[in-house]
Amino acid sequence: MSAAVDTVLGFDFGVKRIGVAIGNTMLRQARPLSVIAAVANEPRFAAIAALIAEWGATRVVVGLPSHPDGTEHEMSARCRRFANQMHGRFGLPVVLVDERYSSAVIAAKRGEVIDDRAASIILQQYFDDHAQSN
Repeated sequence: MSAAVDTVLGFDFGVKRIGVAIGNTMLRQARPLSVIAAVANEPRFAAIAALIAEWGATRVVVGLPSHPDGTEHEMSARCRRFANQMHGRFGLPVVLVDERYSSAVIAAKRGEVIDDRAASIILQQYFDDHAQSN
């Protein structure tokens, strides 16, 4: 008896850019996919719709930022809204993942765009958390 393999897209939401990563529930390995550099919602969601269609994603993971002590800050509410919009627009299951240190673990040069790598860390966290619960 084999379980279905889900393609999962992970998102590192930002005001100026959204990092995107991809993985699946069989390999449980996330990899950076792209960076959506748009501020307005319509171009953002058009790009996300294209990625969902291209890769056949059946699940979405969104990073939820918070302070080191776990309390929420101003980006937490924006990320929750983004996750709700993703669910409403695409009808896919959306999971929020603690992203407190996703950007901090990436060694980046000044000005380097790391959003897709941060999304990959968020998605890998999701896979690691869910592998232990099985």
